[in-house]
Amino acid sequence: MSEIIMGQAHRRGRTWVAYLAEHGVYAHGRTLRAAEANAVEGLELVGVRAAVTLTPVTPELETLRAADDTRQQALRAAVHSLALRRTTRRDIALATQAPAGQVKQILAEQTKKDGSQPSAESAASVTRTSEAPAIVVPDV
Repeated sequence: MSEIIMGQAHRRGRTWVAYLAEHGVYAHGRTLRAAEANAVEGLELVGVRAAVTLTPVTPELETLRAADDTRQQALRAAVHSLALRRTTRRDIALATQAPAGQVKQILAEQTKKDGSQPSAESAASVTRTSEAPAIVVPDV
């Protein structure tokens, strides 16, 4: 079962219904997992052994996916902008309310894409020559 067959599930009343056109298999279930299990059984009846992943489709879910895509684009733009201002990854994560790992991934992708953009961590570790040296005053 190394093959994974992707399909869409539509809500019909209280059940999810899916049609895997390439194999001529209909499946249904009260839950998405039940519909996937039913689809696997249907595929086995036509001689196909594969895992099934169903993506639920409703107008509201499509709106939600579009909003998620828009947020991801805005997050990438904000991370890129903050990195250009030499903001640390930790501060970028706090400012954008994104996990630090996601910020690191976005910065790595951006660096690969641009090739010239410095990472936020390396930018934060650069010392400025215009800063005055620290003066240590002994206790009296």
